[in-house]
Amino acid sequence: MSQLLEFAANHWILVLAFLIILALLVRSFLSDVTSGVKKVPVSEAVNLVNREGARVVDVRTETEYKDGHILDSLNLPLGTLEQNIKRLGEDKDRPLVVVCRSGQRSTKAAQLLKRHGFNRIYNLAGGILAWEKEGLPLHREKKKKAKKGKKNRD
Repeated sequence: MSQLLEFAANHWILVLAFLIILALLVRSFLSDVTSGVKKVPVSEAVNLVNREGARVVDVRTETEYKDGHILDSLNLPLGTLEQNIKRLGEDKDRPLVVVCRSGQRSTKAAQLLKRHGFNRIYNLAGGILAWEKEGLPLHREKKKKAKKGKKNRD
């Protein structure tokens, strides 16, 4: 025990850094457990959609959504999610898979949905980037082509 105390006294910065990192890891783990929102890998998200009828809620901006999104997902950007929460319907027990680009915005959105009474919320770990990495398809909006050569003949 005296050797441990001597080490801590001689290397207090190292010990302090270790304790801070440990505290952050514990906090991160506990926030996932206590928030009621489960992070799921892509394979589990696909199973939730295919087997349990989960609804995919994409909280990216409209522009990001148009650049590529999961088929049949509902685009509710994080900034407007609370105002548009009624678009998710009244079934608070239907599973929701929340998606963003990398998993940061969807974490905030999932916590907001939990506060509004939704019970089965899943956050897609890694977001759309993980979806693409797994080689799964994204639906892309077709861009409108400008019409050439048409003149108004009035």
